[in-house]
Amino acid sequence: MDTPKHDMLFSIIVPVYNRPDEVADLLGSLAVQSDRGFEIILVEDGSTVLCRPQAEAYSDRLRLKYYYKENEGRSIARNYGIVRADGDFLVFVDSDCVLPPDYIASLRAALTAHPETACFGGPDAAHDSFTDTQKAINYAMTSFLTTGGIRGGKVSMEKFTPRTFNTGFSRRVFEKVGGFREMFSEDIDMSTRIRRAGFNIALFPEVYVYHKRRGNLRKFWRQVHVFGMSRITLKLLYPGSLKAVHCLPALFVLGSIAMIAAAIFWHWWCILPLVAYLLAVWICAVISTRSLRIGTLGLAASIVQLTGYGTGFIRAYIWKILLGHGRDIEQEVAMRKGK
Repeated sequence: MDTPKHDMLFSIIVPVYNRPDEVADLLGSLAVQSDRGFEIILVEDGSTVLCRPQAEAYSDRLRLKYYYKENEGRSIARNYGIVRADGDFLVFVDSDCVLPPDYIASLRAALTAHPETACFGGPDAAHDSFTDTQKAINYAMTSFLTTGGIRGGKVSMEKFTPRTFNTGFSRRVFEKVGGFREMFSEDIDMSTRIRRAGFNIALFPEVYVYHKRRGNLRKFWRQVHVFGMSRITLKLLYPGSLKAVHCLPALFVLGSIAMIAAAIFWHWWCILPLVAYLLAVWICAVISTRSLRIGTLGLAASIVQLTGYGTGFIRAYIWKILLGHGRDIEQEVAMRKGK
């Protein structure tokens, strides 16, 4: 059991790749934390546009360490930061996050109230300053009607799985489990290894971040397409980990195609289930965001998310499972640095 100390030092580790402006926003939010018991470790992973000036600007206000290394991937960058951290508890956020002023204080309070917790994860939200598209994408990523229920949370269709935009674990977890592996969905892989090692993982709803995510729907589609593909990689690494709920975006894609085809070649009412579902998503998006414009963008983002994830899932399933090209995936991942 990892009993939190009152003076516990948190090490916030952030991999960075060409995001100096976003790093400035992150550091600004850290500079006004009500609890100062933390250090921040920036690992510049081979960026061509450095955030060193932003780090230097805050060096007199934060306990900050800045490192530059050649580009090898975000997981290796996180591991690079871990071995250079002084904290008792290792916290990971993305460079495109902004932390509320009481983030560290809320995390300390939650760990004190739940000393059995060796690993935590928290939710993400959209800040008022975000663009309408960022707010719409946030809705798509957190709504129970899309894949929010798959990701885990207050209302979930599977066990809560922390994501690396807002998670952390004790140093003892790292000493036993090791660091992140350089792969897509490395956070799900890490959570699986932590659970299998017998450690407790908790959701702390009050320990949230503001997550900017992708700036447009085209980049968002590419991101979720990779997420869908990585679910098959996880199945190959952990047989039995793929649940029926993970197949829902793929079923949405196939079902949508079938309903549209049936409506064209048979009868128009065949498309009504799809229309009803999308109408429900739109209504919930408008209510959740309190904006007709953002809610409508939220519907578009939800369609992009489901089709991107679903087609990535289908593509990887055909290539890696049906055609047998994923047989050596575990050896491939094991050979990468950062295991």
